[in-house]
Amino acid sequence: MSVLVVAVPLFDGNMTVKAYRLRDHNTQYAFDTKGDFRGRELEYQLQGLDMVQQVGIAPVAAQLPLFVDVMGFHIMTGLPSHIHIRPDKLVLTLPADIAVDDKLLEGIKTCKASGYGIAVDGYPKGGYENALFERADTIILDYEHDGFREHLAGVRRYPEEKRLVISNLPSREAYHRFSLQPGALFGGEFYRDPITEGEGDISPLKVNALQLLREINEDDFELQDITKIIERDPSLSISLLRFINSAAVGLVNKVQSINSAVAILGQKEIRRWARVAISVSLSQDHPSEIIKVSLVRARFAENLASVFSMGVFQDSLFLLGLFSMLDIMLDLPMEEAVNELALNELIRDALVGHRGSLYSVIEFICAYERADWNSVSLAIIQNNLNGALIGKAFTDALVWYSELLDSIGEATKDGEDQSI
Repeated sequence: MSVLVVAVPLFDGNMTVKAYRLRDHNTQYAFDTKGDFRGRELEYQLQGLDMVQQVGIAPVAAQLPLFVDVMGFHIMTGLPSHIHIRPDKLVLTLPADIAVDDKLLEGIKTCKASGYGIAVDGYPKGGYENALFERADTIILDYEHDGFREHLAGVRRYPEEKRLVISNLPSREAYHRFSLQPGALFGGEFYRDPITEGEGDISPLKVNALQLLREINEDDFELQDITKIIERDPSLSISLLRFINSAAVGLVNKVQSINSAVAILGQKEIRRWARVAISVSLSQDHPSEIIKVSLVRARFAENLASVFSMGVFQDSLFLLGLFSMLDIMLDLPMEEAVNELALNELIRDALVGHRGSLYSVIEFICAYERADWNSVSLAIIQNNLNGALIGKAFTDALVWYSELLDSIGEATKDGEDQSI
């Protein structure tokens, strides 16, 4: 038995991630188990939360609130005793159609007194006169639900202390339609809309980063040329010096020049650092989630190489994941964006043509990120994939991302407490 877990970002009206929602799926059951008593039974175990407990909340949701789907059983009896995540980090999320009785309401009162947030997924029958609605801190409405407009009007009639979450927003246009709603959060695919038309010239700093990328993608390159390119870009220079002097590299004496840092790292390690640092640099004028998605995709794709029996393409899969949002980074259609880089034909076919041997991997990753468990399950069956290895590959990617940003100086500011 294996569990697949992903944390879906929730944005505010300024395109800043303010929370995550945990989604999980047990691969023991091929497809969606809603309404299946076997799947409901598994929910008692809160297996997704088990994973968060194991790897820590920082790789999954940084220090932001994490919405977790629970059942009335957990509200009335408490979370399993082995779950030791701070209550203020969790928003316990109940389905709107849950049976409401005095025991549940008393359990909600106890949970809120302990510091947990309470959310309702959907619009409870009876609306704001429903006791569950009244006691919830947050109401989650599905944009794609037939009754969305009516439900939204009902929430808006309630006092402003109720936080609204609108899920499944499909486009940037839909997001902007509601982004001025005070205090609301938004989930969906809108933040990674593909670019269909260019928005102007590429900024000088991005040009510099792209030049560096072209150099390191060559089979052999001169370290002196790399030094000159990095020295022209303050953000890359700072990133390199932070990385070379980090605990991840482990040097005894501090390095204070770009030339020395490049010489010490050599071609292999400079290539590895640069690919990540460039991705961060290209995404700086976009939501920070773009950086996270790109880097986690890169590591996840690399980890999936053996799962998909594509070990020989491991490096290409890393680059495919890393630049799978290149159109958004450069504000160009994907075909034009790829022309800025020296990427091989396999990667180009996957990014531009949506075809080729590597495309099935990035398609799988995108379905996984959306928590589209039916598509994920179908791919597992068709390709005879190992579900346990897939779950491990993704959690490894989350941990790697968290540690990597620490090593290049982009981690949580001011050394905030990362404990749970």
